[in-house]
Amino acid sequence: MSRLTPLNAEHEQLGAMFTDFAGWRMPLRYSSELAEHHAVRTTAGLFDLTHMGEIVLTGPQAGEALDYALVGHISALAVGKARYTMITQADGGVIDDLIVYRLGDQEFMVVANASNALVVAEALVERAAGFDTVVTDKSTDYALIAIQGPKSVEILSGLTDTDLSTVKYYASYPSTVAGVEALLARTGYTGEEGFELFVAPADAPAVWAALLGAGEAHELKPCGLGCRDTLRLEAGMPLYGNELTTSLTPYNANLGRVVKLDKPGDFVGRDALTKVAESGVDSVLVGLKTPERRAPRHGYAVLDGDEVVGEVTSGALSPTLGYSVAMAYVSKASAEPGTSLLVDVRGKKQPVEVVALPFYKRAK
Repeated sequence: MSRLTPLNAEHEQLGAMFTDFAGWRMPLRYSSELAEHHAVRTTAGLFDLTHMGEIVLTGPQAGEALDYALVGHISALAVGKARYTMITQADGGVIDDLIVYRLGDQEFMVVANASNALVVAEALVERAAGFDTVVTDKSTDYALIAIQGPKSVEILSGLTDTDLSTVKYYASYPSTVAGVEALLARTGYTGEEGFELFVAPADAPAVWAALLGAGEAHELKPCGLGCRDTLRLEAGMPLYGNELTTSLTPYNANLGRVVKLDKPGDFVGRDALTKVAESGVDSVLVGLKTPERRAPRHGYAVLDGDEVVGEVTSGALSPTLGYSVAMAYVSKASAEPGTSLLVDVRGKKQPVEVVALPFYKRAK
C-alpha cells in the first residue's frame, strides 16, 4: 500500500490524478501538466515533496563523517548554507545525488531522493561508524513544500517575517511561514526562482492552504510530478534512475565539479574517481533537440548513421521551447554541440542535433 503525505486530503479536494512513486501516493497532475508547467515558468507553482528523505547527522565529527561518506567537502560548509553533492559506491558509481544543509556547528541535514532515501540512510550509518556523530533518519519528522516560479518571492513574502531579499541561493534559514516554524531554503528543481519549506507534518495543510490563498491573485497552481519532470528536463537537471545510476560516475554526467579530490582525508570512491578524472570518460551526457514533435524517450538508441553511439535517458516535447528535447549519453566523439545524429524512434530514424545543456535558462 502506498504511503500518504500529510497533504493527501488536500490533493484529493483539488481533484489530483495520483500515481505511485517510490512507494508514495503522489499527485501526477491536477488540471493539465501543460498548464502546470507554464504556471511555474510564468507565475508560480506549488509542489508537495514530502516523499523526499531527510537524514540528520549530529555531533562533533558530523562534518568529517560526511566528508568521508560523500564526494563533497561538507565540513567546509558554513552554517546556514547548502550544497549539491553525491554519494557514490567505491567504484565511483552514483548511489544518489543529494542536497546537504548545515543547520548548526554540529548538525547537518542530508536530503535524498525518495527512491533512494532508505539506501542513503543505511549507507550513512555504515560510513559514519568510527566518527563521533549520530545518524538519524528524520524523514517522518518533515513535510516538504516547494513554491517555484517568478512570482514565488511576491507570494511567500506576505506569509513570512523573513526578508526574502536577503535569502541567498542554496542557503537555509530558520523561519516562520503562515505562523508556523519552518526551515526556509532557496533551492529547487525546476530551473526557476523558488523556495523549499521544511515543516512539521501536522503544519503542512495550513501552510499549503496559506500559500494557495496568497497565490490566487498571482495565478499560482498546485503542480504534480508530471510537470516537475518536464521542468527539470528543460533546465538540464539530472533525474536519478535516468541520468544518474550506479553504473555512471559524476564525470559522465558533467558533474565532476562536485567531486572534491583535493579535500583532506579519504572518502568512499576517491581512488576510482581519481582515475576517472585523470583518464576521462568514454560517454558523456549531452542535450539533443529535434524539430519533430515526437520526442526521443528513455532507452531509445542514438545513432551516427547505422552505428549506435549512445542512449537517450530522458525526453519530452518542451512546453516552453515548442520543440522536442532529450538528454542522452553518447560517445565523446559524438558529443560536440552542433553534431548531427539520429535517434531510433520505434524503428524510424529521427534527426537530432547535439546542443549544450541546459535547454532553458531563466532570465535573471
